[in-house]
Amino acid sequence: MKRYTLALDLVDDPALIEEYEIWHKENGWPEVRKSISEAGIENMEIYRTGNRLFMIMETEESFSFERKSDMDAINPKVQEWERLMWKFQQPLPWAGEGQKWVLMNRIFQLNEMK
Repeated sequence: MKRYTLALDLVDDPALIEEYEIWHKENGWPEVRKSISEAGIENMEIYRTGNRLFMIMETEESFSFERKSDMDAINPKVQEWERLMWKFQQPLPWAGEGQKWVLMNRIFQLNEMK
């Protein structure tokens, strides 16, 4: 298993943040959940503080962001979901052009897993 952590900001508007949470508390669309699983993501959690989001993804060893991106590009329901979510999201100041979620680097771990 691999673990990735990512960050993204929401538009700093309490009404939009509340709506974004409602979409996710209902666990999103079944087609999007299926696409996540089919890409090799075994578990995904999203946390929020203020307007900053933090995602933890646990994936199969063979998981690839490039493969996931290619799969998403040809999935109309995922594209529809992404367009809808962009209403709520904004890139981090240091994100690349067109980049939403930004990979985070681990800087501390209490117990190294062996």
